[in-house]
Amino acid sequence: MNTVVTSLLTQPREVERLVAGQPTSDGAGVKLNRVLTQNLQRRLDPFLMLDAFGTDNPDDYIAGFPDHPHRGFETITYMLNGRMRHRDSAGHEGLISDGGVQWMTAGRGVIHSETPEQNEGRMAGFQLWLNLPAKDKMREPWYRDIASSEVPEFEQGGAKVRVIAGASHGVAGAVQREHTEPLYLDVRLAPGARFEQPLPLEFNAFVYVYEGALKYDGGCLQPAGRMAILANAPGSDGVRLQAGDAPAKALLIAGRPLGEPIAQYGPFVMNTEAELVQAVRDFQAGRLA
Repeated sequence: MNTVVTSLLTQPREVERLVAGQPTSDGAGVKLNRVLTQNLQRRLDPFLMLDAFGTDNPDDYIAGFPDHPHRGFETITYMLNGRMRHRDSAGHEGLISDGGVQWMTAGRGVIHSETPEQNEGRMAGFQLWLNLPAKDKMREPWYRDIASSEVPEFEQGGAKVRVIAGASHGVAGAVQREHTEPLYLDVRLAPGARFEQPLPLEFNAFVYVYEGALKYDGGCLQPAGRMAILANAPGSDGVRLQAGDAPAKALLIAGRPLGEPIAQYGPFVMNTEAELVQAVRDFQAGRLA
């Protein structure tokens, strides 16, 4: 039975296309699904990458991500299950566990490691890369560990929503950003339940289903493991998510595009090739934080 919710939208966004992602490994062999890949960075500006990982096999995650550099963007790690220890060259250290988030601003540069603090059980979660505006790419590194209890939540008409960033239905998220204004929601729907989120037309937005399936106006069915890129059609005022006959869980992510050049070389994301060359030189010379 569908849960009745008063509609907030007059013209929900349609699904432009579904993306399956690419199975790959990173770090010292951690298996993951790279959903938002480099060829989608322009389309989904200001977002650069989304990795999803989830396994009960310790061999798939135990080696973790040894020391590696970053410059020019932010990383947001959201753990569904498991424990991950973070250390970086700026002296920061923290542990995130079930339902927790680490938000790291690499800025001018940082070397960090991400190491599982378990050798059995399930490890599952996501890492999202969020671009920085040109004026902030060389800012001081910053990070914050956010425990699960610190992530604001609300319930509405069969939907339970965790607000990691931005704001939804009057609930402010754990993190706010001025220029990219990211919205990062974990939406969990009971069978047949519906959730609506207003979105500015200029925002780029996508949905990643990690359990169950979602239905959209127009008949599109989005199964687990797929990302739906939402169209920026004239007149669209938000997104409507609806579960089918089974529960569904999904990430809804949106943000204001920067509209700036993107130059990437591995863990460095700048605006020009010259800045990338300098980033590599700084790393080789030990000048990252």
